[in-house]
Amino acid sequence: MRLCFLVEEHYRHDGMPNEVIRQLTAWGHRVDVVRPGGSLLRMTDLVRAGTHDAWVLKTVSGGPGLTLLEAAAAAGVPTVNDARSIRGVRDKALAAALGSARGLPLPPTYAVAGPELLAEIPDELYPLVVKPADGSSGRGVHLLPSPDRLAALLPALAGEGMLIAQPYVPNPGTDIKVYCVNGELHATERCSPLHPDPAVRERRVPLPAEVAEIAARVGEVYGLDLYGVDVLLGPDGPVVVDVNDFPSFRQVPDAAARVAGAVLDLARAGGGRTRAPVLPYALPVGIPVQASARAGDGA
Repeated sequence: MRLCFLVEEHYRHDGMPNEVIRQLTAWGHRVDVVRPGGSLLRMTDLVRAGTHDAWVLKTVSGGPGLTLLEAAAAAGVPTVNDARSIRGVRDKALAAALGSARGLPLPPTYAVAGPELLAEIPDELYPLVVKPADGSSGRGVHLLPSPDRLAALLPALAGEGMLIAQPYVPNPGTDIKVYCVNGELHATERCSPLHPDPAVRERRVPLPAEVAEIAARVGEVYGLDLYGVDVLLGPDGPVVVDVNDFPSFRQVPDAAARVAGAVLDLARAGGGRTRAPVLPYALPVGIPVQASARAGDGA
């Protein structure tokens, strides 16, 4: 197969997606890499139906890569993930509205075009978590403990564009990151961006059945195949605080081969969802899902 990967400069030297590209190449597939943030792009010639079997996006939120992916989709080229689905989670304000309407456990979410409008949020909802609607990788996430601290935070929020604000969910300082790849769910625990601790390293953990159900539902709600879900175990149960298309897949066993295999399956399927995520219904809560390793030469 011939694939096109859109890779922003931010990820130019990252293992994900470079290891996936190397794996696909080793399996005998051709992979063209386009760096949308560092190249002169002739849009009228770049996207042509039939040139590639699929386009794959690994870019920062707000970068130009999604525009290219949407152009490829409009030309009839399969994309991984579906370009419309990516747009639905890249905009966190939109993601909150869509997820809440479909029954996902999300905190109440406010959106403002300017940080000074945060003053209109009722005092009883504090403390608040404030972040850019197009943020990623924990960038620009702030904890606003009380209304009287807003004025001091305004300079840091200036220029961020659309912001979202959510009531802080009490938590032990860690969250659960669930990765979905080729219908398999893998759970890790990592330090919350609001409680940075260099001593806490991301590690694999058992996947509670309740969290697994939510993670699988996220894929259905947003139409994603390769994705990650950040879940906080709050006092009232699990809460979804972020959804990422094409995340790092850290700690996922044989991640490069699994993701490469998933990309090929999705390309063959025309970019659509191939199967629902595997849920550990038959396993007691606290037992990790032991997904079988992908076989295959990727042919």
